[in-house]
Amino acid sequence: MKKLVWNLTSFGLLLLMLPVNGVMEYDEIEGFTNFNGTKVTENDVHSEAKFLWVPLTLIQSGTENGAVCLDGSLPGYHFHPGSGSGAKNWLVQLEEGQWCGTIKTCVNMKSTRHGSSKYMEKQLPFTGILSNKATENPDFYNWNRVKVRYCDGGSFIGDIENKTAKLQFRGKRIWSAAMVELMGKGIRSAKQALLSGCSAGGLAVILHCDKFTNMFDPSTRVKCLSDAGLFLDTTDVSGGRPLSRLYADVVKLQNIATQLPNDCLKRLNSTSCFFAQNLINQVKNPLFILNAAYDWWQIQESLTPKSADPSGRWSDCRFNIAKCNASQIKFLHGFRTRMVNSISGFTKPSKNGVFINSCFIHCQTENHDTWYSKNSPAVKNKRIAVAVGDWYFERGGAKLIDCAYPCDKTCRNEIVE
Repeated sequence: MKKLVWNLTSFGLLLLMLPVNGVMEYDEIEGFTNFNGTKVTENDVHSEAKFLWVPLTLIQSGTENGAVCLDGSLPGYHFHPGSGSGAKNWLVQLEEGQWCGTIKTCVNMKSTRHGSSKYMEKQLPFTGILSNKATENPDFYNWNRVKVRYCDGGSFIGDIENKTAKLQFRGKRIWSAAMVELMGKGIRSAKQALLSGCSAGGLAVILHCDKFTNMFDPSTRVKCLSDAGLFLDTTDVSGGRPLSRLYADVVKLQNIATQLPNDCLKRLNSTSCFFAQNLINQVKNPLFILNAAYDWWQIQESLTPKSADPSGRWSDCRFNIAKCNASQIKFLHGFRTRMVNSISGFTKPSKNGVFINSCFIHCQTENHDTWYSKNSPAVKNKRIAVAVGDWYFERGGAKLIDCAYPCDKTCRNEIVE
């Protein structure tokens, strides 16, 4: 587990990641690194008092419908109503989280906020794309904004239980229960809607995008935004494929194969069909892919895990891209090339949008500093929030792919210590 701390330095605002309770494990990918894209600390350049804090609401129908977290507790969400011109518009954000592919890691996850609502924060700050301030979130600030909490260990898609281990893999039911709950609050009559999500929630956006669209009248403008959800099926520095192994375990343990798109399963195996790169071209609804070409989670956990680097040659580089040597940067450039190539077909339809920047970061929509501030990351002088807004409202082009590291001086690179 890591603690996130934003630290203001002479080079800009950097994210320091510190161990919590002295624990920091990377030997194998048993679960998703615990990341909270809305973390607020005393070192932030803004006061916590300036943020809108939104309480947790538990979905009371969960027990009746079997829509429960890993430990059987009720799932939840945070909701802030829209106003004025945004009263009939909805933004639904799927929380980032962890995957678990073994009984051991899933049982352990039951004692965290990603496996049980008993450990969830009772209120969260709505920042970035969830902010209620026009100066921080110009296009969506007055919409109805919802953050659905993640507690199923499988990107809101599994549907099975393990009675022996007392584990409930009910991501699909949590998704359905949350949507029914929102229908009761008026989402069905929305004029405009956006489904977004970060990391494992970003993958869930891709998996659920077309289902989300089908909830609405054909006249409703509905689109989807996946932030840091483009996890690639690639090899690590030793030639292994740790993320593919994890996905295979998750898919098998949580009975996910039965929930994956048939169009993909006709071409590929179920593990491959859990990778976003093999799903995005089949999404019928307009989809925006936001991703860092040097995504720190994929570099640390998929490309350079400790198990693939016993000599520790990558120990500095994997936590701070500024400490990578020339050969390591060349290897990481190869990863960027694979990412760009993986979306070559996706970028062709006019309905889709892309923002790939060359930053060492993971998740950029929920933090006000990366989403929309005067120093936010930009590609071709267009900030992330502006690019997403231009794509959503069809105000201009939104196919933005950065040059290779270290050309982009607007990045808010993250550091692990």
